[in-house]
Amino acid sequence: MKQDSTLVNFEQLFKQIAPEDINDNVFTLVGKDFYVVTAGKANDYNSMVASGGGMGMTVTKPHTWCIFPTNRYTLELIQKEHRYTLSYFPDEYKKQMLFLGSKSGRTSDKMNEVELTSVQTPSGNIAFREARLIIECKLTQISDANFDDFYSPEAKNYLREPYQDPGEHRKYVFGEITHVWVKR
Repeated sequence: MKQDSTLVNFEQLFKQIAPEDINDNVFTLVGKDFYVVTAGKANDYNSMVASGGGMGMTVTKPHTWCIFPTNRYTLELIQKEHRYTLSYFPDEYKKQMLFLGSKSGRTSDKMNEVELTSVQTPSGNIAFREARLIIECKLTQISDANFDDFYSPEAKNYLREPYQDPGEHRKYVFGEITHVWVKR
């Protein structure tokens, strides 16, 4: 992976907006588009492709929430660092995004294999130069998805696969939105 971690380049590429100024439809962002979740520091970070989740107000502040299988290395880094980014890309980068979901960063060097350019935000989080929208988050809560708390057959089916192995299940990750960046 190419790295471009200079503050000047980041601010030349992206401008900050308020969370309420995100123009995208939230159901498209989290339901139809894939996005990349990145956590860690410049010398040790990992990304994974994701879909699903949401955005809204929680504890009077704008938040995102994502659903992670418990075995994800990115989740481990979020728990360690308490911050992460969500990067949304133009369609032309879909192949690279899917590559990030094809192997574990814990057991491979995928971050150096992906054809995306990492950048460091002014607050020190890692995102990607090719992204069109970057949302920086500060971890506020991680909750287990308890199978017995879901009532619809669709929800139970969604959870059933990870629960086949007692050590694997889904966790909900809630993060306060600290910064939103859009491509200039």
